[in-house]
Amino acid sequence: MTLTSQEAARNEIAAQLIELEAGLRQLGLWSGDVRSPESLVSDQPFAVDVLEMEQWLQYVFLPTLYNLLKQDAPMPEQCAIAPMAEETLGKKPIPCKALIATLRDLDRLITETQ
Repeated sequence: MTLTSQEAARNEIAAQLIELEAGLRQLGLWSGDVRSPESLVSDQPFAVDVLEMEQWLQYVFLPTLYNLLKQDAPMPEQCAIAPMAEETLGKKPIPCKALIATLRDLDRLITETQ
């Protein structure tokens, strides 16, 4: 059975999401804490008033995209997470180039998958 280009793209997005989660864990940026939905409420981009970038990736970005994939729902029309990650994670004393590269790949894949 041959995958359609849409299915192949969604599979590639799923693989990159797994890579992102693995990268966060390897860098020690993954939290074992469970956050209440109320603690994630924000009207700021990337919830900068209540979350660090790595927390936003863990508690908002990854679950949202996993859910879209699971429901076979459309991807966002545009995605530009990597620039914010460069401004936040890129300034931390950690080797995050691979993590930011994964986010760039996700930005491209999500934006191209319509």
